[in-house]
Amino acid sequence: MKISELKFEDLSDELMTKLLYSDINDDLKKGDCIMVFGSSKAVQYRLPKALQLYHEGRANKLLFSGGVAWNGNSFPEAIILKNKALELGVPEEDILVETISTHTKENILASLLVLDRYFDLHKIERLLIVTASYHMRRTFLTLKTYMPDWIEFSLCPAEDQSTKKDNWFLNVHGRKRVTEESRKIISYIKEGAIVDWTLPGKLIINDQ
Repeated sequence: MKISELKFEDLSDELMTKLLYSDINDDLKKGDCIMVFGSSKAVQYRLPKALQLYHEGRANKLLFSGGVAWNGNSFPEAIILKNKALELGVPEEDILVETISTHTKENILASLLVLDRYFDLHKIERLLIVTASYHMRRTFLTLKTYMPDWIEFSLCPAEDQSTKKDNWFLNVHGRKRVTEESRKIISYIKEGAIVDWTLPGKLIINDQ
């Protein structure tokens, strides 16, 4: 079944888990750059994953994306990430930033220019993508929609404490995040803003 065929009232816990978390696995391949999507807690959860990939030699450049200034900060999320990475020993020449985006689509569109200026887009073969696991499906479909089709992606989810595949339904915060994310994906696909995707396996949807 394609996501575009789903209705909001179909969204059981099982279906939302499949929609957001199925087939989100790191293929362990090397790439040209590690692209990190900003958030209010990206330093806490996403940066450690990105630095792990960097130190493992999976890619030798980091791109921090995000222009939102969270929690009264005077700096946007990408600069907060850069400053922390510098503090942790990453050389400045290995860090790229974009600081104008305010949501996932803009993260990608704004990063295209940064990537082109540094690498030349036609030379990029693979990007390693770091974002929260519950956000990875929409991120991937948005990348497939707006990035050049020759670029491949390794999906490297960073886990927080409340939106993991096996616990999001056990807490109010996780349930809210996953429900909102599931609705966004269905809406954006139906609007044509991102490409459609086929859910794996057989789905059982109860009649309402």
